[in-house]
Amino acid sequence: MEDCIFCKIADGRIPAALVYENDLTLAFEDIHPMAPVHVIVIPKKHIPRLLDLGREDRQIWDALVDAVQEVSRIKGVDEKGFRMVINCNDEGGQVVYHLHVHVLGGRKLDDELG
Repeated sequence: MEDCIFCKIADGRIPAALVYENDLTLAFEDIHPMAPVHVIVIPKKHIPRLLDLGREDRQIWDALVDAVQEVSRIKGVDEKGFRMVINCNDEGGQVVYHLHVHVLGGRKLDDELG
């Protein structure tokens, strides 16, 4: 998608503080962190919402989960714990319509996001 900020990050048109990358995903630091560790993990393929992830995209889902696991290790929150969040649609808090996973950690997280 031409206007999608995450697509622009994925193809290098917008710089980001990269944390991890594989063939199907990219992980980068959130520019407005809600916790000491706040990393965004995206598929390189533009998929607007979790609800748009089709059966043909199962490999992407697996790659997203693998990336979250690797990011948790890289950022040192794998042992103490972290939160994996996917917001979907307006009422679910989705702001950027490119499927993405928030990896949050680095402190005890309360019931509110972050």
